Amino acid sequence: MNDAASAPGAPAAPAPAPVPYKIGTEKLVRVTEVAAERLKKLLARAGKPEGVLRVAVIGGGCSGLQYKMDLADGPRPRDILVASRGVNVVVDPKSALYVSGSELDFSEDLQKGGFKVTNPKAAATCSCGESFSA
Repeated sequence: MNDAASAPGAPAAPAPAPVPYKIGTEKLVRVTEVAAERLKKLLARAGKPEGVLRVAVIGGGCSGLQYKMDLADGPRPRDILVASRGVNVVVDPKSALYVSGSELDFSEDLQKGGFKVTNPKAAATCSCGESFSA
């Protein structure tokens, strides 16, 4: 066998680049079946069937903190990627401190419908359901 790649002195194949994000579990955020199905439809409609839902916690709202959700192509460096019920959710490390243990659901309610986060770390929530304090 005359393989140049295995010959003495031949350069070794480069090692695969490390993944710039972490892999998390559903202990960070769990997606309900209803939310997963809705998210799959939204990603397909947006032309991102392999995309992710980015969940972040930002300052604002009645109680001081609020959730921000966006569709994205994939995780950013330092993100935490969680696969749950066939969809991928990414959370930045700072937001992960606030959302750990949360559940993402979807409601068809006419007045308060949409994606909802149930967060066991929320010390208080606003009556609008859009903000919380930790």
